Amino acid sequence: MTTEVEQNVPCDACGCSAEMGFIIKEGDDVAEVSVFADNKGQLEAEFANYLSLAKEVCAEVEHSIQLTEDEKELHAHLKFSCSAEKLIYELKTRSLRK
Repeated sequence: MTTEVEQNVPCDACGCSAEMGFIIKEGDDVAEVSVFADNKGQLEAEFANYLSLAKEVCAEVEHSIQLTEDEKELHAHLKFSCSAEKLIYELKTRSLRK
C-alpha cells in the first residue's frame, strides 16, 4: 500500500505555500494599526487614511484609538465583521506604507 504525501506547492505569484485556513482564522477580525508623527494633528490625518480604507472594506467597521501622552503615537484597533475583511484590509494597507 502506497501513501501519498501532500506537499504545499509554492504560488507562482508570491512564492508562498500555505493553506488558507492558516491565514484566515475564525474570530481573527481585529486589525491593529500604529501611527507615529510629530503632533496630534498629523497622527489624526494619517489615521484618517487607514480608517477610510477600512470603511471601503467594511462600512460598519468599529474602531478605538489611544494616543500616547506626548501625542506622537496613535494605536488603533479596527474590528471588522469577519476575518476575511480584516485580511483584505491588511492587504490594502500595504499601499499606505511607503
